[in-house]
Amino acid sequence: MNKKTFALVLLCLCINFSHEATAQSATPTDTLKYILTDMQVQLDATQAVNDLYNFKFPRAERQFRWLRQQFPRHPLPYFLLALSEWWKIVPNPEIEEFDDRFISYLDTSIYFSEELLSKNEKNHEALFFLAAAYGFKGRLYSDRKNWRKATFAGRLSVKYMNDSRGNHALSPEFLFGEALYNYYSVWVPENYVMLRPVVAFFPKGDKALGLKQLREVAQNAFYTRTEAQIFLMKILASDEKKPAEALEISSYLAKTYTDNAYFQRYFARMLFTEGRLYDCERVSTEILRKLDSGYMGYEAVSGRYASFFLGFIQKNLYRNNQLSKSYYKQTVLFSEQSKSTKAGYYLYALSYLGKLYEEEGNLFQAMICYQKIIDSKEKESPVYEDAKDFFKNNKRKKLKKLKPVVEE
Repeated sequence: MNKKTFALVLLCLCINFSHEATAQSATPTDTLKYILTDMQVQLDATQAVNDLYNFKFPRAERQFRWLRQQFPRHPLPYFLLALSEWWKIVPNPEIEEFDDRFISYLDTSIYFSEELLSKNEKNHEALFFLAAAYGFKGRLYSDRKNWRKATFAGRLSVKYMNDSRGNHALSPEFLFGEALYNYYSVWVPENYVMLRPVVAFFPKGDKALGLKQLREVAQNAFYTRTEAQIFLMKILASDEKKPAEALEISSYLAKTYTDNAYFQRYFARMLFTEGRLYDCERVSTEILRKLDSGYMGYEAVSGRYASFFLGFIQKNLYRNNQLSKSYYKQTVLFSEQSKSTKAGYYLYALSYLGKLYEEEGNLFQAMICYQKIIDSKEKESPVYEDAKDFFKNNKRKKLKKLKPVVEE
């Protein structure tokens, strides 16, 4: 989902866990025992959750199915099985083969949540999973540009949030939603003027408080801890302009979950942004090795990141133009495979590749690269103007007479 689309659905979808967000104090009559806060269940699930985020899905799912045997009519194991499917989607959202199982597990979690709620309308754990499940459904539907289903799921997520207000003390798990709401309910209107009238109908948020709460969840929660760390990392990197802190979190995630393709490529990106090119080279090379070895989650999107960084490093750090060209060609190929031809890595790889061809006098290949940039119609990209300048400086009639040059 691009950033603009994300903003449009964020206010109703980012509160996957925020149904408990405004609950400020426990009621004396709330004596239900919740599995979410059961320490023994957390201990039993620890390795499985770690396996999930390390892309060891079969091992994680075996443990989640064991939890299902222990709690066959509770939404937790089905939600965790859905989360496992979600993380198969995350590395490349264009792949839809896991969608049906993801939705099926969420629907089962919803069914048993509603069953718990029918027995006790103040069961806040049931409300938690209802808002979470509908929130995740909305996220997938928005990625698939199914706006009708995304809106329906988002509204239900908000409904269950409202149903639970002011009734139950917050745990770090429940605080996650409040943190996201507090932060993004202010961030969205700051960045998207057209949404200000919509946001006016929502309770007032507090960005500073949201960031503080997100840090607390990232440190103290169990089930939502890693998700909170991901949001915190992205916020610090892009919105709060604190890349050093974002790099620290991305380093922790990448080193804790060494086979998670998403964490590895985000770490490589942060290293690249911060100018730590030797470390970036090491991580990017490892990404391509795991891709070639067929590791789960390592596919064209991860390859696009890693090959672009390596192309830049070979050109600017080692002055190895031939190897740089090879990596930029991989970037182009991976971008086309992942249908990411509007992305900056694709366009800049073509531009840098074109310049390398120009340096060696191979105008035919340079022309092909620049023509692809023109064909992208991304006129706001700086490299689009570079491509236009190439054709201005080289007459098209002359270019048409050029013959392919056989590369070594």
